[in-house]
Amino acid sequence: MPDTVTDNRAEHEFELDVDGHRAIAAYQLEGDTIVFTHTLVPKKLEGRGVGSKLIRGALDAARDRGLKVIPQCPFVKAYIERHAEYRDLLA
Repeated sequence: MPDTVTDNRAEHEFELDVDGHRAIAAYQLEGDTIVFTHTLVPKKLEGRGVGSKLIRGALDAARDRGLKVIPQCPFVKAYIERHAEYRDLLA
């Protein structure tokens, strides 16, 4: 599986392309805070860890940019709850 999560800033989405399908984590920037609004993983990619890889990449990018995180998306919220190393990002 490709490792490259890209930030499509024009569309306000983090993207991960796998096998010709695109998973996305949509966001809104509010000053120094990133609000994750929803995550979409195509059915053909479900159960393969694509969503987790996408969110890990998005959270790492947020950390690199010095952003705080508001996880409105239930998937992002659950990911942070399961991975304590990202809890310091919470706004």
